[in-house]
This record gives sequence, C-alpha cells and structure tokens, in this order.
Amino acid sequence: MKFHLDTKTFTAPKAWGARDIAEIEGASVRLHWTDQPYVWHVNDGSEVFVVLDGVVDMHVRENGSQKVQRLKSGDIMFAENGDEHVAHPVGPARILVVEKKGSV
Repeated sequence: MKFHLDTKTFTAPKAWGARDIAEIEGASVRLHWTDQPYVWHVNDGSEVFVVLDGVVDMHVRENGSQKVQRLKSGDIMFAENGDEHVAHPVGPARILVVEKKGSV
C-alpha cells in the first residue's frame, strides 16, 4: 500500500481541487473536494463519478432537455463519452472520479 487517505477530512484550497490517487491503464483516479458547481462539459471519454461524502445534484442534458439526479454518499454515476453534464454540490462534497487521463 503506497498511502492511506482519509477521505472524510480531505479538503482542497479551491473548489474542485484534487488529489491524484492512481493512473490505471490510461485512466486517472482522483479525489476531488468542492463546495461549488463545476461547468457544463462533455468528456472525451467515459467517466465514473462516486460521491464519497456529501450530496451532489448532477445535471445532464439529453435531447434538448435537462434532467437532475441527486447523488448521495455512496451513489455512483456513469457518464458515457459525449454526455453533457455538470455537478452541483449541495454544500461540501468529496467525489472520486475515474476518467481518461487529461479529460476535462
């Protein structure tokens, strides 16, 4: 084991600050801390989004309409390549993100 990280106490100096956990066959595994929304974006690959602590409203645009899914601690969201989405935390949140290295 390289290191142990207490996800309950992890913070960052700014919203969406991250700690790199690992790179696995071209995918990055990162722990993010945030208390602010991200920006609307489309990943250039698939993304797995795991809420470790807190609550996040995930906004997704499909066929011209917007849907919101509330994610709580332990919930997982999978975004496919080309899915337009944005995460809005409801207060501070810690999120594990697995995605193609260098993705937005």
